[in-house]
Amino acid sequence: MPAHARPNQLFRNLSAKIASIPMILTALVVFVGGTGWTIVYSFTNSKLLPRLNFVGLDQYDRLWSTSKWIISLQNLLIYGVCMLVLSLVIGFVLAALLDQKIRFENTFRTIFLYPFALSFIVTGLVWQWILNPDFGIQSIVRGLGWESFNFDPLYNADIVIFGILIAGLWQSSGLIMCIMLAGLRGIDEEIWKAARIDGIPTWKTYLFIVIPMMRPVFITALVLISTGIVRVYDLVVAQTGGGPGIASEVPAKYVYDSMFLAQNLGQGFAASTMMLLAVIIVIVPWAYLEFGGRKRHG
Repeated sequence: MPAHARPNQLFRNLSAKIASIPMILTALVVFVGGTGWTIVYSFTNSKLLPRLNFVGLDQYDRLWSTSKWIISLQNLLIYGVCMLVLSLVIGFVLAALLDQKIRFENTFRTIFLYPFALSFIVTGLVWQWILNPDFGIQSIVRGLGWESFNFDPLYNADIVIFGILIAGLWQSSGLIMCIMLAGLRGIDEEIWKAARIDGIPTWKTYLFIVIPMMRPVFITALVLISTGIVRVYDLVVAQTGGGPGIASEVPAKYVYDSMFLAQNLGQGFAASTMMLLAVIIVIVPWAYLEFGGRKRHG
């Protein structure tokens, strides 16, 4: 760009740039400032109130030697992987079915999307009742004659995280379905016609033509699902409260318990910092591959 053109570029859309200054300052103060504040105080022994009494890595040593934290990470890993895969699969399959111009499409779309309108607390309580062995699915099936039927995931420490996963999928799959459906409706009809003329099976058309074209849609869905995974808290509190024992603990609940129940701000800040670090480890390589690669080949 010529040097004389740079001032013109600088003052282009000046009113919009000035209008964005409050938002930028808010982001810097609230988000960046709050993140820095949390990291600094994670190296202190703050209890009920924050205080700058540095203890080095003591909070982190304690964090990684606590079984509750280790279990919460294991649960988040299991929940996260299953949530990512199943949400995308279920959402895409439902969208593909609705894309066939079926009757009562609007009704089905509303039914599938309705759970997303509920809060996670309501969803958790509903599925706590549904999965309750005394009057939920297990009780109903046994009442039909299958006395040996067992289905009580929320009361089994080995599979309790999958009971929480069921509730999460029920609430989020409808939103992913709508995002995928919007992407499918954006596919040119000529592509489908060309695939049918060439005799390409429908599943191959979806797998090798449609899905690669919907890459931005999948990225949007992945970001939405990932943010929900990292901050999963309400479902656990509403369904199990972290039980049986500590079998369904998750990092967000560990942070809350440390800060507000145990009144140990330093430990809560250390756990929050580790959650932030995990997000950065995932996001930075993805952003580099997504935008850096696009820039190199642009």
